[in-house]
Amino acid sequence: MRLMITRPEADAGPLADALAGMGVESIVEPMLRIVMLDGPPPTLDGVQALLVTSANGVRALARRAPPQTMPVFAVGDATAQAARDVGFTTVDAAGGDVESLAELIRRRLDPSGGALLHVASSTVAGDLGGALQPAGFTYRRAVLYDARPTERMSEAGERALRDGGLQGVLLYSPRTARIFGRIVERSGLADRCSRLTAFCLSSAVAASAAALKWRRLTTAGRPDQPSMIALIEAERSCG
Repeated sequence: MRLMITRPEADAGPLADALAGMGVESIVEPMLRIVMLDGPPPTLDGVQALLVTSANGVRALARRAPPQTMPVFAVGDATAQAARDVGFTTVDAAGGDVESLAELIRRRLDPSGGALLHVASSTVAGDLGGALQPAGFTYRRAVLYDARPTERMSEAGERALRDGGLQGVLLYSPRTARIFGRIVERSGLADRCSRLTAFCLSSAVAASAAALKWRRLTTAGRPDQPSMIALIEAERSCG
């Protein structure tokens, strides 16, 4: 099995290594380019907790400010581990999506304890603020990095699609799925997807991927990497 990974470079490497350990070959074709923005550390006055919805947010925060003991609420296990890896000591993980993160925060924190600072990109998936503000929380967003869309695929990526050297594509966000769709349409390669399986992190990703015609459109049981790996294993078993 050979799969295309569409995650940004920093996230694609560990995923490619995990797939290689399963005997699955991969080609990395990031649909987003992560650009860290320069600036001072975010202001934490009156903030009771930090919210991170991607490992890139963790990296952007650590680049500007030293890790500390302020509580960090992460969207899922991988983002939580990224926070621990850079030195944050009090980290809680939600179930892998914005809805579960908001639920965790509402359950664990008191709105009177201070504001919540969401470290994020200029473009975010989901409405975390909209899920927290009705419960009385003060929500702020600190834009510390930019996720810029790829304009076209590499020659190697186009060749793999054109020549039938792939069995599937891994899609981790609705935005990534939409960018992938635009690129293959523009390159005249959209029809090649009818030979491929789309491995989608969530139903929201699958809804965006459904604009293309796939051989199979599959969705992970939970929005996390172990569930994506299990999805790939299941597909490989089915042949």
